[in-house]
Amino acid sequence: MPTTVFLTIDTELMWRHHVAGLDLAEVAARSFEPAGVGVSWQLERLAAFDLKACFFVDPMPALVHGLGPIEAVVRAIRTAGQEVQLHLHPNWTGASAADRARMPSRFDLVDYSAEEQRALIRQARALLIEAGAPPPIAFRGGSYAANDATLASLAAEGFAYDSSHNGSEHPWPSAIGLPPRRISPVRHQGVIEVPVTLIDTGTALRHFQICALSVREMRAALDHAVAQGHAALTIISHGFELANRAGTRPNAVHVRRFEALCRMLAERRDVLPTAHFADRPPLALDRDDAPLGPNALRTRLRQAEQLWSNLIEERAG
Repeated sequence: MPTTVFLTIDTELMWRHHVAGLDLAEVAARSFEPAGVGVSWQLERLAAFDLKACFFVDPMPALVHGLGPIEAVVRAIRTAGQEVQLHLHPNWTGASAADRARMPSRFDLVDYSAEEQRALIRQARALLIEAGAPPPIAFRGGSYAANDATLASLAAEGFAYDSSHNGSEHPWPSAIGLPPRRISPVRHQGVIEVPVTLIDTGTALRHFQICALSVREMRAALDHAVAQGHAALTIISHGFELANRAGTRPNAVHVRRFEALCRMLAERRDVLPTAHFADRPPLALDRDDAPLGPNALRTRLRQAEQLWSNLIEERAG
C-alpha cells in the first residue's frame, strides 16, 4: 500500500513583522509573498510538479488587521486547486493594530483551558469560512501547540484530523498525550492524529521541515518511509520559509530544498502520493512506524549547510 504524503504549508501573518510596526501591506507581503518565493511561487511549483498540498491558514490576525489579507491568500490557494485547513495562533486575541508593543499574556493554545480552547477554535473556524474557505476538517495548532483537550474540542466541533503532534517539540508546546516518537496516524481523543514526520539524529528528534532537513536527509526519509511501508508521511513548510527571516530576499538553500523535495515527490508519486485531507485517504491506524535512524555523515553535512544558510542566506537584502 502506498505511503500517503501530507505536504503541509503553515500560512500566517507573521507576528515579528506586526511587532516591528510595519504597515499592513508590508506585513502581508513579507508573510505571504516574501522576496518572490512565498505562497504564489510555492503554488506555481506545486502545479508544475502536479502535487497536492494543504495550506494551514491562520485567520486570527483578522481580529487585529481585518479579513482582507486572509481573504486574498485563501482565494489564491483555492484558485490554484490546493486546500485550505485551519491554523490557529491565539496570541492575536491580545494584540492591537494601534499599539504594536502590546503583548498578550498567553501565546500558545495549550496556555488556555479546555473551554477557552473550544471557543477559540470555533471563532477561528468561523473567521476562516468568512474569508472564503470551505468548512475545515483538519487543524494544526500554531507552534504545534495542542494537548488532549485541544483534540477533544476539535472532535466536538466536527473536525476529522489534527496534525499538531510533533515529537521534536514535545512535551511543550506540542503536549498531546502520545509518545514523542509517534509518527504514524492514530485515532486519539475523537480525531485522527496525523503526526509530523521525524528523523532521529542520534542526539535528538528533528522534524521533516524544509528549513530543518537537507535534501540528503529528506531523500533518506522518503526512501525509509517507502522501504518500511509507512502509513503516512507529514512534511512541514511555511508560506514565508523560503525567504530570509526579514522577508527581503530568497534563502537559496531553502528554495533549492523545496524544489528538490517537489521533484523527489513527483518521481515517487506511485509509492508516495500526495493527498489533501479533504480527500480522506485511507490511513492505517494500527501502525507503529519508526523514524529514520541516525547517520553521522548526513547530520554533519546538514550542519555545514545550515551554517552557510544562517551566515550568508539569512542576511537582510
